[in-house]
Amino acid sequence: MSTGRPLLYLDVDGPLNPYAAKPHRRPEGYTTHRMKPEGWIAQHPGLPRSAVRPLRVWLNPDHGRALLALADRFDLVWATTWRHEANTCIAPVLGLPVLPVVDWPATLTPGPNGTFWKTRHLVTHAAGRPFVWLDDELDDRDRQFVADHHDGRALLRRVDPRVGLRAPDFDAVAEFASDL
Repeated sequence: MSTGRPLLYLDVDGPLNPYAAKPHRRPEGYTTHRMKPEGWIAQHPGLPRSAVRPLRVWLNPDHGRALLALADRFDLVWATTWRHEANTCIAPVLGLPVLPVVDWPATLTPGPNGTFWKTRHLVTHAAGRPFVWLDDELDDRDRQFVADHHDGRALLRRVDPRVGLRAPDFDAVAEFASDL
């Protein structure tokens, strides 16, 4: 990872996969994919792989192009429970290269003061570098934690998991980069 550019942390479920959309109504621009990542298989202990139903994932190929357009100003990093499987399952569909992955601890415990469990780990990972974080689990407690514990600039952008990333989200990320 470069040390001079800001980081763009990407969550999969919510921002890229609008999992909370009505099951029978795929959002416009998205395509349906059936996937069996190892992380999904592990959530069904005792079942043979063949008995685990595939995970329905909706992805919008336009998001890949939009993220690549930001890659000249940001270092893109997966910040998702998909971990490295984001590179094998999600990145190829979106046309993204292999990206670095935040290595979460084995046990995902709640954050301090009601913050999202990812928050403190991303502050540590950023190590003072400016960053944008796109996730569907963010709130003001996370923003306050980052303001109190991170020396660099940060934009925590909550994405509605019913619709996924939209043009205003990409505009906000580009504006953040322009303001640096």
